[in-house]
Amino acid sequence: MSNLRTLKFYATPEHDCSYLPDRQARTLFVDPRATIDNHLYSQLSNLGFRRSGSHIYRPHCEDCQACISVRIPAARFRPSKTQHRIENRNTDLIVCPAPCAFTAEYYSLYERYIRKRHADGDMYPPSEEQFVSFLTDGRTDSCFYEFRSPEGTLLAVAVSDRLEQGLSALYTFYDPDEPRRSLGVYAIIWQIRQAQRLQLPYLYLGYWVEECRKMNYKTAYSPLEMLLNHKWQSV
Repeated sequence: MSNLRTLKFYATPEHDCSYLPDRQARTLFVDPRATIDNHLYSQLSNLGFRRSGSHIYRPHCEDCQACISVRIPAARFRPSKTQHRIENRNTDLIVCPAPCAFTAEYYSLYERYIRKRHADGDMYPPSEEQFVSFLTDGRTDSCFYEFRSPEGTLLAVAVSDRLEQGLSALYTFYDPDEPRRSLGVYAIIWQIRQAQRLQLPYLYLGYWVEECRKMNYKTAYSPLEMLLNHKWQSV
């Protein structure tokens, strides 16, 4: 079993940055051959690492520190007025955990979401292979939280990892034709509430990049902690 002392890491060559145009980035990956148990994965999350499929990584750019890990202290979360309205608006939804798996129902929702919301991103066009490698490959301590209407229609799926110290919100895809529900916001609020129910301290939201418009939503949750100079600090 690997630990932080024995774990090996590999840095990629420079590649186009996913967040900031006209910039080059490097990524540090955990050795894919290493056996990562939940304790080690939780430690890596505290150090700013993130999971995508079977890969655990973090940005490793020499001249740029724009990618900042953020998390929400669940017990101290205070929704804004807008977030409170969104939470109340979605109380009719039924949320259930499910195994991370490929199904036609999941993929249909995922494909519509990517095509309508992220046609300008590096995940377009969507494919079944992309869905599997990104969302179902990886860990046994991960699950899909299904958000269904009272009639049973699948409206959203939040992909979440369980850590020793919290939940890690990996990705959410949802019905792009239900704008009134603000399903992306509600999925985060629900996961904060789930961390509270499980008596877990944090919800990890991945990276915030100040100059990236698509990342701005993360600072709407309060209080927020950022990993700055290797220490988690409230902002």
